[in-house]
Amino acid sequence: MTPAIHFTASPAAPAQAALAQLSARYGHAALDEAAVVVALGGDGFMLQTLHATEGRDLPVYGMNRGTVGFLMNSYAEADLPARLAAAEETIINPLRMHATCANGNTQEALAINEVSLLREGPQAAKLRIHVDGRLRMEELVCDGVLVSTPAGSTAYNYSAHGPILPINSEVLALTAIAPFRPRRWRGALLPKGADVLVEVLNPERRPVMADADSRSVRHVTSVRIRSSGSIRHRLLFDPGHGLEERLLREQFV
Repeated sequence: MTPAIHFTASPAAPAQAALAQLSARYGHAALDEAAVVVALGGDGFMLQTLHATEGRDLPVYGMNRGTVGFLMNSYAEADLPARLAAAEETIINPLRMHATCANGNTQEALAINEVSLLREGPQAAKLRIHVDGRLRMEELVCDGVLVSTPAGSTAYNYSAHGPILPINSEVLALTAIAPFRPRRWRGALLPKGADVLVEVLNPERRPVMADADSRSVRHVTSVRIRSSGSIRHRLLFDPGHGLEERLLREQFV
């Protein structure tokens, strides 16, 4: 029996063509009536879909109609109900970012991959880092710093020479981006429940922006980051191709 499927697709032509084909073959349920969401696109679109379905507790099965497709399954029009029935589920929790700006305003956002702080101007950022209320680094001079979930550890975090984290590990990666001083400091592994506070030193002269899955806040003076255990995202993967296997495989390429 075919479950009630809600299809969603990126604007790209291959994704739109797949949307038309799959909807015609399997039907297209309204989101409120769906048992599962099938996302057609790339990793960026998968992140958009997860944010858009937040709080609905619906499993999301991605099929790659983009480029990398790390969070996606391979695309095939046939046997979709069987693939959905056999799929393995992975639960991930996002990070919650609470950013305070120079004008006193505050903004919050959720990030499935990472929360990053990045310099806005030509000069390096100067940051002070607290973990669970304890000062851990008096001054970090760098292009930025990020906190990554295991699901996001192969994205920006890995490009910044951060570690790949097993999907079921109860840790977060705190990774420096182009550190200048301390020159050899690359980051730290933190418990999943850690409360990370990053203060911006001299924000007028060395402005910094914060970013949560590409949702940006400019001219921040401090950013608090912690895992949001009350929110969960349910990702479905074909057997043997789940995030645990993919993250392990990435460490041997």
